Amino acid sequence: MPSYTVTVATGSQWFAGTDDYIYLSLVGSTGCSEKHLLDKAFYNDFERGAVDSYDVTVDEELGDIQLIRIEKRKYWIHDDWYLKYITLKTPHGDYIEFPCYRWITGDGEIILRDGRAKLARDDQIHILKQHRRKELETRQKQYRWMEWNPGFPLSIDARCHKDLPRDIQFDSEKGVDFVLNYSKAMENLFINRFMHMFQSSWSDFADFEKIFVKISNTISERVMKHWQEDLMFGYQFLNGCNPVLIRRCSELPVKLPVTTEMVECSLERQLSLEQEVQQGNIFIVDYELLDGIDANKTDPCTHQFLAAPICLLYKNLANKIVPIAIQLNQTPGEENPIFLPSDAKYDWLLAKIWVRSSDFHVHQTITHLLRTHLISEVFGIAMYRQLPAVHPIFKLLVAHVRFTIAINTKAREQLICEYGLFDKANATGGGGHVQMVQKALKDLTYASLCFPAAIKARGMESTEDIPYYFYRDDGLLVWDAIQTFTSEVVNIYYESDQVVEEDQELQDFVKDVYMYGMRGKKASGFPKSIKTREKLSEYLTVVIFTASAQHAAVNFGQYDWCSWIPNAPPTMRAPPPTAKGVVNIEQIVDTLPDRGRSCWHLGAVWALSQFQENELFLGMYPEEHFIEKPVKEAMARFRKNLEAIVSVIAERNKNKKLPYYYLSPDRIPNSVAI
Repeated sequence: MPSYTVTVATGSQWFAGTDDYIYLSLVGSTGCSEKHLLDKAFYNDFERGAVDSYDVTVDEELGDIQLIRIEKRKYWIHDDWYLKYITLKTPHGDYIEFPCYRWITGDGEIILRDGRAKLARDDQIHILKQHRRKELETRQKQYRWMEWNPGFPLSIDARCHKDLPRDIQFDSEKGVDFVLNYSKAMENLFINRFMHMFQSSWSDFADFEKIFVKISNTISERVMKHWQEDLMFGYQFLNGCNPVLIRRCSELPVKLPVTTEMVECSLERQLSLEQEVQQGNIFIVDYELLDGIDANKTDPCTHQFLAAPICLLYKNLANKIVPIAIQLNQTPGEENPIFLPSDAKYDWLLAKIWVRSSDFHVHQTITHLLRTHLISEVFGIAMYRQLPAVHPIFKLLVAHVRFTIAINTKAREQLICEYGLFDKANATGGGGHVQMVQKALKDLTYASLCFPAAIKARGMESTEDIPYYFYRDDGLLVWDAIQTFTSEVVNIYYESDQVVEEDQELQDFVKDVYMYGMRGKKASGFPKSIKTREKLSEYLTVVIFTASAQHAAVNFGQYDWCSWIPNAPPTMRAPPPTAKGVVNIEQIVDTLPDRGRSCWHLGAVWALSQFQENELFLGMYPEEHFIEKPVKEAMARFRKNLEAIVSVIAERNKNKKLPYYYLSPDRIPNSVAI
């Protein structure tokens, strides 16, 4: 009688093993086998991390094996099991691989196909077409869209982490408990002792060192020492936490009535301000988004304030970016003066602090939350709903949405919800952050997620004109490496543009993103369909780059740049000044966050800057969803390209007082998971 050797690999994460009964059935082209209990005498089967082999004898020839069915039945109590893969050695000596990488829960079953990636048109056998259709029907019931707030991208329909499908939950929910992590962070930083003085002010700038010095690092320490300097202020627009707002100024806005006379002491080329604009030496950052946003009112004992500044910057003769004019609100007038470097020291310093605080709000809520977390979740939900596990695009993207839906669900549960942790320290808490996302989504475009196009749209592409923009330089290297990789994978499975256009599952995926993620907004420029291999490669590059590189660039520097509170105040306790010559240091310290909010803020930026335990970095694909040699070779080339980028960045950073490493591929996680 024909005999098969079945090899079963159990996951190595916590609680992956099971004591339940595991049955296997084989479905071949000429027949189906009986259910076989996989069990070895006097042996503990399916332990965590185990690879177990079993001989399965069948009554008759089954022909080509098309599917295998795995069933789990309760032994004592329900015991979830994480199945990595199964390999089958046939009676003829052939090996067939069946990737799984999924949980089987309760009295559950999974039906697996072999690991070769297939488009729908490749499936001619009825049983395989049926399997494909049923998988998507099941997933569409599990992964439902929900509107968390009007005007937001749609998200997963789950009230809390435990409501999510088991396959996308974190292995350990404790690792992503924000309350636990923030409290642990404050304990580790030895700052809990300040919490009883929650609403009291610090006495001076040096007083902030009491909560800072404990875990200072190269960058954060340098920020502490140099934060008041114009050079440090300007540098952060290029390489800080939020390097996406600065743009070349092609025309001075009417709402910022700055003149040459005001700023001539800052101009180094003996040109008028208009001439400097024409020569491309003037840059602008406009926080118009914050105009009209409600400040946090959740604490009746502490008034909190927001501003919507406009900051004009200048490229000096050393090619460094420095601020030359700041207006703290959008409408010019006597009570909205333009602050200048030539003003009194504390007038100018407070104006810069207001800009840094505004930058923090836009960074956290728009650059970080909306443009990496929420957008990546949209891609992830659409992928699970419209692409079966056998589809090559599913196999390509699944590593890049790992834990994203889970981290966002946890954030909605604890962080950005009403009365959540976000309200504790941030002036945009209490609903302001929701208003910001609603405003920003109206202007979010597909082109702005295409890294080279986004850089060009802001007039920031010239390495000669703007030589110290490392976010741009490193980002372009990583973008090109990802695009080369996605192009290779696309060309393996799609031999022509026509095949792309006729792939209905792919088109449904793209349409889901457009209809639910971007709420069907034509102005977003998100494609409703994709008709060429080139456009498909670009689209996949956007998905992967957003989830990996872009998130890394704007997330993992938060402790570096935001731990020195005066450099990134999460709230301001007095309104913006309406006149010059009235500010002193005591007023500035009283305007900055109190002790309690400073502690919450520091705990948050520390916790958010940590990598996940067992982090997977760009190019690492330990789950072998692809089994074909050409794709594995493309992955190897991808890793080699990424290693070359790591070397380039390491060489550039040698002896730099302010190294830029957030886009070094060995520091870029595969997905948004923190």
